[in-house]
Amino acid sequence: MTKTKKYWKGLADLNNNPIVKKLEQNEFVEEIPVDEFLSSDKVSSNSTSRRDFLKFLGFSTAAATLVACEAPIVKSIPYVTKPEEIIPGVANFYATTMYDGHDFASILVKTREGRPIKIEANKTCTNARVQASVLSLYDSSRLKNPTKNGKSISYSKLDKEIINSLDGIIKSGEKRKVVILTPTVLSPSTEKIIAKFSSKYPRTQHVQLDSTSSSSILEANENVFGVRALTNYHFDKPEVIVSFGADFIGNWGSSENEGDYVRGRNPKNGKMSKHYQIESTLTLTGSNADERIQIKPSEQIDLIKNLYENLKNIDRSQTDKRLKKIVEKLDNSRGRSIVVCDNNNTSVQELVNAINYELGNYDYTMSISKPSYLKKGDDSKISALLDDMNNGEVAALITHNVNPVYTLQDSKKYVSGLKYVDLKIACSLYNDESASKMTYCIPDSHYLESWGDAHPKHGLYTFMQPTIAPLFKSRQIQNSLLKWISEETDYHTVLKDYYLGYPLAEWIASNDKYSEWKKEVDNKIFEGKRKKLSPITKDWDKVVHDGYYIFEEPVYSSKYNFNLDKRKLSSSSNSKGIEFQMSEKISMGDGQQSNNPWLQELPDPLSRACWDNYLTMSASTARKLGVKNWNVSNGALNGSLVNITVNKTTFKKVPVMIQPGQANNTVSMAIGYGRTKAGKCGNGIGFNAFRLGNGTAKIKLVEGEYEFAATQLHHTMMGRDMLVKETSLSEYIKDPSSGNKPLLLSTHEGKQPPNKISLWDDHDHKTGHFWNQSIDLTLCTGCAACVIACHAENNVPVVGKEEVRKSRDMHWLRIDRYFSSDMTKEKAKKDNTSAITMYSEMEDPSENPEVVFHPVMCQHCNHAPCETVCPVAATTHSAEGLNHMTYNRCVGTRYCANNCPYKVRRFNWFQYSDNEEFDFNMNDDYGKMVLNPDVTVRSRGVIEKCSMCIQMIQAIKLKAKIKGEPLEDKDVQTACSSACSTGAMVFGDANNEDHKISSLKKDERAYHLLDHLNTAPSVFYQTKIRNKS
Repeated sequence: MTKTKKYWKGLADLNNNPIVKKLEQNEFVEEIPVDEFLSSDKVSSNSTSRRDFLKFLGFSTAAATLVACEAPIVKSIPYVTKPEEIIPGVANFYATTMYDGHDFASILVKTREGRPIKIEANKTCTNARVQASVLSLYDSSRLKNPTKNGKSISYSKLDKEIINSLDGIIKSGEKRKVVILTPTVLSPSTEKIIAKFSSKYPRTQHVQLDSTSSSSILEANENVFGVRALTNYHFDKPEVIVSFGADFIGNWGSSENEGDYVRGRNPKNGKMSKHYQIESTLTLTGSNADERIQIKPSEQIDLIKNLYENLKNIDRSQTDKRLKKIVEKLDNSRGRSIVVCDNNNTSVQELVNAINYELGNYDYTMSISKPSYLKKGDDSKISALLDDMNNGEVAALITHNVNPVYTLQDSKKYVSGLKYVDLKIACSLYNDESASKMTYCIPDSHYLESWGDAHPKHGLYTFMQPTIAPLFKSRQIQNSLLKWISEETDYHTVLKDYYLGYPLAEWIASNDKYSEWKKEVDNKIFEGKRKKLSPITKDWDKVVHDGYYIFEEPVYSSKYNFNLDKRKLSSSSNSKGIEFQMSEKISMGDGQQSNNPWLQELPDPLSRACWDNYLTMSASTARKLGVKNWNVSNGALNGSLVNITVNKTTFKKVPVMIQPGQANNTVSMAIGYGRTKAGKCGNGIGFNAFRLGNGTAKIKLVEGEYEFAATQLHHTMMGRDMLVKETSLSEYIKDPSSGNKPLLLSTHEGKQPPNKISLWDDHDHKTGHFWNQSIDLTLCTGCAACVIACHAENNVPVVGKEEVRKSRDMHWLRIDRYFSSDMTKEKAKKDNTSAITMYSEMEDPSENPEVVFHPVMCQHCNHAPCETVCPVAATTHSAEGLNHMTYNRCVGTRYCANNCPYKVRRFNWFQYSDNEEFDFNMNDDYGKMVLNPDVTVRSRGVIEKCSMCIQMIQAIKLKAKIKGEPLEDKDVQTACSSACSTGAMVFGDANNEDHKISSLKKDERAYHLLDHLNTAPSVFYQTKIRNKS
């Protein structure tokens, strides 16, 4: 019987699959090309440069798999001659710049054996989209080869045809244009290449298209100050901030705004800026405001006019009652305030400039003489381009990473205009809605595969370097343009020569905007002092290594010129209809990364829904229209459907989410959804709000219901102040323990704090390390960058919409959101309301609520309820205060998840990797390249949770051991704490008295979540403080 036993390797072997038989006979499918590699002159020495390594290999060739009737073959070359800085098993970090035309950040890229796997902040803050952009590198839906009319074509043939066509346009003698359409170009070296291209083809016009326009702000600054650039704000300096709809923490302006904002709101200093948000749709910024005023979009202009007239003392008797307190605060804080507005109307932005000028804010809390260059798009030029295309005046159109078919409200005019363009070229990452309509499509290199530079704001230059060789046959647009003007050099050489050749001084000297400084520049040049004017003199390698360079540039000379023209400031504040306004999520942005599953599954911080956009409206408006949201039997959220018409465009069967904080008689929908050619993950999700624009809406309830995927269904804390403890700034100044009074429980020995009542034997955490994490609720803005960072570092799987609906999301870190309620225990006591009625009404949030964000991960309890119930010791306690999971011991009883009071343990209901039912990055040969090799990919039937990034702790320990030095725990970070731009999360060794974590733990604001349970967590929180003065 024993002799006849047969073992199968899998079901394919059992079923006698012919592929298995073939693989048995051909175990080594392809020889590793070591000879070819070694024959190169580049490896004749004993060391290999990183650039050569990327050229010959980069791990990128590992993605070049052969998929036919054979199993995928990973082609890689062994470290015969290893690059000096690459050590197998040790992470390397490289500085570069992330810029996609919408988001900008100076970053550090964590690589493992040549594969970028994680993003860290360098000189600027990062948001969720920047953190997730590393996954977009490995998107299998990217363009892989150059094409002509959808069919592959070689670069040599493509270049020859394009050059002939361009030359033909010039020789024809016609006055038709060659247009290069790009997003805002931040790169000075790219502008130089475009200028060279324009020299060869004189009728070339460069047009810049921003998906979310700031054209009115640029025009207003040019009209008022003579500077066409964005104002550079310093949100850490004002005492009063007034924002009319500008979501400056979320998606409006620079990503640095968030970090500056919280620095100006540190209660430790005894001062916090007073923040007023006046808006229609609840934004991330509005949710962090001290006071929020709800308005309809049509009311905004009249309020801004009223504010201006009051500050100019024109007629204070007519002050809008909603502005009285704001006027008083601004009047008392002249020179120490900021007023911003999101209105895309030039006259309104001019008025906002006048308000800030009247308050004396320029050159202190904001600067136009040292501006930001993050947006350069001009709406009038886009409009003119559409007219020119339809009039047959454009002979050639070259687009680069723009998607006008998707982002333009009047995209039909763009599509119709393409018929009259002879030469149509798209340089794009994807064959998207716009690229698919072009004759030639050239795959653009991802920013992690590219060289480049950026000048995001005055005095700061950042640099981009490849962290991996191109995965596909892609080419940067700069190299394409150089090729088409017959330049023999490549972009890397041009980039380097641009800075080492001191061209910046020449550019400054010829730029009239620097007129006051021009003579001094000329003198220095002719005195032979050009090096002082160049951002880089000789150390190119150091600049690329650092990723940025700070250069003392000359300031813009500006002259204030403003005249109030009320005729241009007409409004319709008497509108009685429902008004629609486009919004933008922190996850999806403008939709460029729609095919990124990390972002699709990232819950919106306010609605807590993912995998969708929807129409948001207030509860009052919903009642008026008969719209409802309700929970079904499995606890999931469903909602009503409506038809909506805005600007003669109708969307049918649109789901409605009732959103606390939405102004009455207003509705909103997020852009970035409704894609048709984004890829398998992004197609067919939601509606394209770009099509609607802003305006009056007609809404009609229709039959049917919609299934949302929401990770949090409750809105309020229902009086449970042990979750989030908060107080006001004035109370905190009087008593630093305000809002965090010690909890005392009755015992036979009298009242005792919970930590004195225990059945547990305490662990010895006085010796060695004792890892703790602090989370300051005052500094947490809910931006969710930490959630994506956790995904990237810890191989957290994406499960899809249906699983999220069943509460099976796998996020190790969640950010709970709580709205305030009109019903409180104090109000119930005063009104003699019964407990049943009180708690029932507490479930309903206020229509204009206060909001708090509450990050929750495994609390790493030192009296852990999960550890005592695990029958196989899969969850255990470490000597350093961490709760460990041993995955290969776990048998999936889920006792631990049931016993966890914080509900932070996640169960793998399915195998989420290598499973076609979950066709996301873990089921894709390219997508798997982002996986962190230091972290196990969990299997079906296993519990997982936050490990406090134990692999990062161990890496620092090993590094210190190799160097023979003591561990510097200031270098130890978790993924979430390193991604936190505001400093809300601090990680460290509580046994180190010199570490910030020690003082935070002793702070009178510190408390434990559900501290009455005495689970003794290693994670603690700081009370939320609001400035209500």
